[in-house]
Amino acid sequence: MTVFRYAAAPLMLALAAAHASTPTEPKACAAIASDPERLACYDSAFPRPVPTQAPRAPQTRAFFVNEDAKPDADMPRSLLDSRWELDADSKLGTFNIRGYKPLYVLPFFHTSDINASPRSPSPGHDVELPERLNAAEMKFQLSFKGKIAQNLFGDNGDIWLGYTQASHWQVANAQASRPFRETNYEPEVMLVLRSNYSVFGLDGRLLGIGVNHQSNGRGLPLSRSWNRVIGQVGFERGDWTLMLRPWWIFKESYDKSDNPDIGRYVGHGDVQLVRVWNGHEFALMARPSSAGGAVQFDWAFPIQNQLRGHVQVFNGFGESLIDYNHRATYVGVGLSLLEWY
Repeated sequence: MTVFRYAAAPLMLALAAAHASTPTEPKACAAIASDPERLACYDSAFPRPVPTQAPRAPQTRAFFVNEDAKPDADMPRSLLDSRWELDADSKLGTFNIRGYKPLYVLPFFHTSDINASPRSPSPGHDVELPERLNAAEMKFQLSFKGKIAQNLFGDNGDIWLGYTQASHWQVANAQASRPFRETNYEPEVMLVLRSNYSVFGLDGRLLGIGVNHQSNGRGLPLSRSWNRVIGQVGFERGDWTLMLRPWWIFKESYDKSDNPDIGRYVGHGDVQLVRVWNGHEFALMARPSSAGGAVQFDWAFPIQNQLRGHVQVFNGFGESLIDYNHRATYVGVGLSLLEWY
């Protein structure tokens, strides 16, 4: 037993020395005179935590990758939304005047066949003595709209009032005292809703319905007018828009209507395709009818700074109300003040 006690003594002394040389209490470290040893003692008492690395999430490969995806700030604007405030965050409130149809001035507007003797099957609506008119005239159009109510159905459904006025001025016809040959006044009220569906790769963005009145404000035999309910179905894709507008004509008897057969010539709807490209805007309108209908092409283009030109070509029936049953070709050149988009 004594031998074991003597043999264990060195081991106990070694353990005590080891415990004294590596103190774990801050008080023991403070008693060490040597600076390096005291620092090592504190490091032993307060070991630096080893940073733990968060496990890396496993990388997975997407099945569908949109190569054209961009941040919201770089997303292309919606053309229809820019004109109709369709999205909830695009609405600007009510009673603000906004552009509607294009605004332009065409100092040169020439027709292949001026309608000097307008006619209509309604009694008292025929011009017996041909008017003295020039084939060249000036045409200009003003158009604007304003919202009078919004968000009728949650954050959707707005009511707009629109007004369009197109005039044909015989500005070079000094012999006839430079008259306005025709001016069409077109007020309307429309309910416009945002839609969200896709057809043949086109985004269905707009649905609308409205009541439209158009007249030339003339007395007999030159009076022309009609009333319609017009539907609107708007599509877009990138810099393209497609608008379908079917309409239903309010029927009147022959003795009360200025133009009872107007549907035969101007049809029951139109289709409009618009492309915006590199500062240019191209618009093509087609209006089918049993008599042949009409087509119109408009091109607005930059000239310098904010100055923009406008070219218009029309062929068919109904370039204006007085010409609803008169077929001709018209070419106009001038300035564009505001386009569709």
